[in-house]
Amino acid sequence: MLRRLYDRILALAGHPLAAWALAAVAFAEASFFPIPPDPLLAAMCLARRDRVWRYALICTVASVCGGALGYAIGDFLFNRLAQPVIHFYHMEHAFETFQAKFARYGVALILIKGLTPIPYKIVTIAAGAAKFSFWQFMAASFVTRGLRFFLVALLLRLFGTAARDFIEKRLMLVTSLVAAGIVGGFIVLIYL
Repeated sequence: MLRRLYDRILALAGHPLAAWALAAVAFAEASFFPIPPDPLLAAMCLARRDRVWRYALICTVASVCGGALGYAIGDFLFNRLAQPVIHFYHMEHAFETFQAKFARYGVALILIKGLTPIPYKIVTIAAGAAKFSFWQFMAASFVTRGLRFFLVALLLRLFGTAARDFIEKRLMLVTSLVAAGIVGGFIVLIYL
């Protein structure tokens, strides 16, 4: 099953509309979609090593734009849905404390969590809910998402053939390590 999925992702990577698919996945993942763009980005970089920088830029810009949507979701929907619940349970002080912590450590949180396998939408929605400075959020998002996607592109540009051979020979190991990274990211998120 994993082999078929891997082969399908590689086939999609060679499709003429692959760049649009990459942008759509990166945009959606930053605001509401559960699957990160990294597998498609990696496949596209492996398929066309001459375009790795273009793909990393597409991923970065689309992810930051999706992050703006996530911020808006956190800002507008949080106010409409969660604010009445906070008021009902008299937790205004606790929420003000959360906002103060995000205001103080928000840039660091965005930079750190934007590089990890933790779903970025959690950060984008939390930033909007905390009323974190939108422009600081956008700047930190551009830096952290750019670092992440350009690092993937660089590694695949340098070690593309070796990386593809490693992945193809050890597909189960690679997917297990990715899953462990995601679980580890959630554990870090819970305890930070």
